[in-house]
Amino acid sequence: MQTPQAAAPFLQIQDVVKDFGAGAVAVDHVSLDIAQGEIFALLGSSGCGKTTLLRMLAGFETPSSGRIVLGGQNLVGVPPHQRPINMMFQSYALFPHLSVWDNIAFGLRREGLPRDAVNERVQAMLALVQLGSYAKRKPHQLSGGQQQRVALARSLAKRPKLLLLDEPLGALDKKLRERTQIELVNIIQEVGVTCVMVTHDQEEAMTMANRIAVMSEGRLLQVGAPAEIYETPANRFVADFIGSVNLMEGRLSCDNPDHVIIDCADCQHYVGHGISGSEGMSLAVGLRPEKIQLSNTEPEGAYNKAQGVVQELSYFGAYTLYHLRLASGQMLRVSQANAQRHRDGELRWGDSAWAHWSDSAQVVLTH
Repeated sequence: MQTPQAAAPFLQIQDVVKDFGAGAVAVDHVSLDIAQGEIFALLGSSGCGKTTLLRMLAGFETPSSGRIVLGGQNLVGVPPHQRPINMMFQSYALFPHLSVWDNIAFGLRREGLPRDAVNERVQAMLALVQLGSYAKRKPHQLSGGQQQRVALARSLAKRPKLLLLDEPLGALDKKLRERTQIELVNIIQEVGVTCVMVTHDQEEAMTMANRIAVMSEGRLLQVGAPAEIYETPANRFVADFIGSVNLMEGRLSCDNPDHVIIDCADCQHYVGHGISGSEGMSLAVGLRPEKIQLSNTEPEGAYNKAQGVVQELSYFGAYTLYHLRLASGQMLRVSQANAQRHRDGELRWGDSAWAHWSDSAQVVLTH
């Protein structure tokens, strides 16, 4: 997904702090620039500060310090109802006694729009979310995915400059959530609204967002495109938080401009590029399960291989996940795609196997 380009940031979060007192700093000097038309995700575990930051954007919380600037206007001190922002909640917050049509029209009527303008806007929103034939139904007569689209239509009806999504698909089951992610992105991009979403679901963030900010303890640990966050994590926390990763502690034994060698308990890593470090320093090597291959026989060469015993295996249809116990006792997770229905020499529980990987598969983490 391409990140929208803009001459200047549309939304600027400038050194924002939220201190609730008694040492409870929920947001700790956060600064972000978000482009117009961008879908931006705040990703982190519960209590990391992402929802507090979203509530400050909406105006439900006031920053202890810092500025929030949208389209050149400082929003700090502006009441929520006066901000050109709409928020869609995880629960959708639809009015159960109103029809789909009236739910979407509610905010427009509160603003005093003429009846013709309300009708035109509601019709356009119903067409956008493909619910024109459901206009007279009540929320309880809709599926979860349909309710989610009604909530989105209501949020977009007032044509906000900024759309805030709080765990937008959290109420849906896995299969419906996966299908709705794409629908939601297509609708947001068609309207062209700038969007900031909060989620703890990594797949949701990586599927929907142009860029992601990983948060922990009120701070931003890394900001980047989904592929950048996954393939080149900035530190051990991000590597471990995003997706699945094998972390091996080691020591830098050879430091050259075009390659390094790292000694770990079960293997020696040959990494095909230089790093910022010095010989003898402690660091970690991150290795994603899908970047490892398994074989029954020992691969050639002295580097990037480790022997172990299959301790567990789980079949997931598209791939099989193996847990290989290495000599040190560390468990190495290896994901093998099931490209064929049956494989010769397929590994079983208790089998001895060799794991091996290329010299570009690893991520070296110095902190």
